[in-house]
Amino acid sequence: MKIFVYGNEEQQREIESNFPAADFAFNFKNRLPESNEYKNHDAFLILSDFSGAIDFTLFENKPVLINAVTETLSQLNFPSNISRINGWPGFLERDVWEIASTDVERIENIFKNFSRRIFFVKDEPGFVAARVIIMIINEAFFALGENVSSNEQIDLAMKLGTNYPLGPFEWAQKIGIEKIYSLLEKLSEKEDRYLPAPALEKRFLQQQQTKI
Repeated sequence: MKIFVYGNEEQQREIESNFPAADFAFNFKNRLPESNEYKNHDAFLILSDFSGAIDFTLFENKPVLINAVTETLSQLNFPSNISRINGWPGFLERDVWEIASTDVERIENIFKNFSRRIFFVKDEPGFVAARVIIMIINEAFFALGENVSSNEQIDLAMKLGTNYPLGPFEWAQKIGIEKIYSLLEKLSEKEDRYLPAPALEKRFLQQQQTKI
């Protein structure tokens, strides 16, 4: 089984943190496949932040998993061979990969010898784990805005109290405020409990200003 992976060095490190079976080969590149590479691979992982500029007809109906956390397959109107995965920093090294797909049988066959377990979830923004993490991060920003404590102390309390590997602000730095804010905004369209904390929104707007 040969899989083409379009991603960065951090994503490669996370995937390789537990090696798959010997007959399971990843071909890591920091670019999309070239013409000959579409035919030479059994499946494709597109882990760079999805831009919507990919011609999926080139994959010839082979299984393709894209890093699309906020947008759903139904919203993007993808063909049935395209599946969603969470390629955010920190999630690819988890023991379980969440996948939204209508191509379940082929995806199961591809990953049956992989070192991660795959779990099929509904085609909804944020999957499951990302929703939980961003809610914890959002609550931490509410606490910060109310002067409950500092970033460092909140992180320490969460790690000591819940045995989490990272505190909420460490998670925020690892994932990126823009990704977190965008997902909260998307989810809050249906549920007010996902409305971004004022302190998180302020941090997001400050980052946007630096880009101008």
